[in-house]
Amino acid sequence: MIKVGIVGGTGYTGVELLRLLARHADVKLHAVTSRKESGMKVAEMFPSLRGRVGIAFSTPEESDLSQCDVVFFATPNGIAMQQARELLAAGVKVIDLAADFRIKDVAEWEKWYGMTHASPELIAKAVYGLPEANREQIRAAQLIANPGCYPTAVQLGYLPLIEAGVVDAGHLIADCKSGVSGAGRKAEVSSLFAEAGDNFKAYGVNGHRHLPEIGQGLALAAGKPVGLTFVPHLTPLIRGIHATLYATLTKDVDVQALFEQRYVNEPFVDVMPAGSHPETRSVRGANVCRIAVHRPQGGNTVVVLSVIDNLVKGAAGQAVQNMNLLFGLPEDQGLDIVPLLP
Repeated sequence: MIKVGIVGGTGYTGVELLRLLARHADVKLHAVTSRKESGMKVAEMFPSLRGRVGIAFSTPEESDLSQCDVVFFATPNGIAMQQARELLAAGVKVIDLAADFRIKDVAEWEKWYGMTHASPELIAKAVYGLPEANREQIRAAQLIANPGCYPTAVQLGYLPLIEAGVVDAGHLIADCKSGVSGAGRKAEVSSLFAEAGDNFKAYGVNGHRHLPEIGQGLALAAGKPVGLTFVPHLTPLIRGIHATLYATLTKDVDVQALFEQRYVNEPFVDVMPAGSHPETRSVRGANVCRIAVHRPQGGNTVVVLSVIDNLVKGAAGQAVQNMNLLFGLPEDQGLDIVPLLP
């Protein structure tokens, strides 16, 4: 059994991790930390876990996380970088669901996240946890930087085109929409029902923290810098990301066949039939990315539609997928979930 600890188990990604790990046949939950809620039963805060999770929240000091095989950080940015070094030294594998180790350029990370990095020496050791791009590196890793939600949807949508070198990588446009759970489980005016409901708006047009992460991944695939315009939007959904991606073809190619061949052996990427339009509700609650690719009017513009559940394939599900790879388990262990519809 894999002894698991979760740091920060009171947020949306934390409870999603608990939901997935509670049904995982090879996992034993050792500790779920929360200073504020220490002593409270996890299932008291999250009744959906009654009968599934019997432990209580504990402080990090009480939890003895060094006894775990793997520790997930489902915390705000800036927490894992302060605690990962000690855990790694104790032989514990670490999976960070925040952004502390995603960007390899420390100065770039500090510019976008507005703080000094506490463990810059660990960034080089971290493996970016997008299994469809880095599967073998993930298997051998000690520290996993779990990708962000927008970056997962965008990179999976662009990778076949970028890797094949069939589009102008200098002029990419990612038009993306997210549900409000992407903002986390905290009290903010913009997340109030009366603010987010019956409303639709763009944000972060001049620069969003996920931009350098997406650019880094696509540049690695292209072997050169890419030009990307990324515009996120907030929608009146709870879960879901819909990425509409645009690129200009530089070679005549059967884009449907290209995507089908690239993802033919990927358990969590579903390339839909030509002409399809994937919906966010078709992936709700499941660790899957559904993709459809189009060439409107047979022109040289390719449009990729990529949808994920931001809390699953965009966060906790991908983290469990990475854990499975780290411990040599079947990649879909605990993740064979049929999406919820309606």
